[in-house]
Amino acid sequence: MSDRKYRQRGYQDEPREPRRDQAPAAKKEYAPRGQPPDRPKTFNMPGFREVVRCARCGNELMASTVWSLEARCNRCGADLHTCAQCAHFDTSAAFECQRPVKARVSPKDARNACSEFEPRTTVERETKSAAPTSARKAFDDLFK
Repeated sequence: MSDRKYRQRGYQDEPREPRRDQAPAAKKEYAPRGQPPDRPKTFNMPGFREVVRCARCGNELMASTVWSLEARCNRCGADLHTCAQCAHFDTSAAFECQRPVKARVSPKDARNACSEFEPRTTVERETKSAAPTSARKAFDDLFK
């Protein structure tokens, strides 16, 4: 019996030469496209803004909208002083409001005179870009 573990031909038939210590290859300088590696990476982060939207249609309401009892959405005509539009509206809370209320207000999308009303604001990214000055410039910007 052979002292080799594997008996197929070619495995350890010839003694191998010992490895030579090789000097590491010269390291290539890494340079990302468009930005030299000696400066910090720059980024273009869009701005954020607070927005009030209609609870029914999602229309963006202007900041100048007066939050009176008679306020209505410009697009769908829904009442804006409602529980569904309020920041304290929560379907999992008692009487569907995070504030302590004495009686349930129903329906939630109808106008009411709640003293705790505060319009719901959300933070969104500023995604609108400046319009190009001409169609030719827009085309050139597309294929830089």
